[in-house]
Amino acid sequence: MLSGADAAGYPRGVKLGVDVGLARVGVALCDPDGVLATPLKTLARDAKKNSDVRVLARLAREHAAVQVFVGLPRSLQGRETGSTRMAREYADLLAGELSEPAPGIPVRLIDERLTTVSAHRALRESGLDGRKHRQVVDQVAAADILQQAVDMQKSLQRDVGEAVEHGTLPASTELD
Repeated sequence: MLSGADAAGYPRGVKLGVDVGLARVGVALCDPDGVLATPLKTLARDAKKNSDVRVLARLAREHAAVQVFVGLPRSLQGRETGSTRMAREYADLLAGELSEPAPGIPVRLIDERLTTVSAHRALRESGLDGRKHRQVVDQVAAADILQQAVDMQKSLQRDVGEAVEHGTLPASTELD
């Protein structure tokens, strides 16, 4: 499943982008060459049973993803917030779900400041009715997160983001 790193130092193949929210999780995917990230699906967030994490893992396997990028929302000053902690915990759960069969599909956190704001703006400029934004804004934000990650990989010729190793989440993180 994992194709390994190419000569550039990052894996080539389909990748997923994830925008985690309190109520919804946006999912996007890109083509194997990382040219274009496109919205895929919006999942209802299930923080009690984590059924959305299992659905997301299934999507990653169905699309033969080689990586999953989870957006890491920070404050504009780059500080950790409650949303940052939620994204870290979600990424940890996802990494655990994707760890089998070994070696699994790697999960990486990528800075996502202002992606949802940008997604709302793009939807408004496209003429989509404001009431319908909620249905797709998380997918568009996930596509922005993923596009940023694959563009950075190509530009830097190396992997980007923070690797998530299941079970290594710090007990507490200082928040703003």
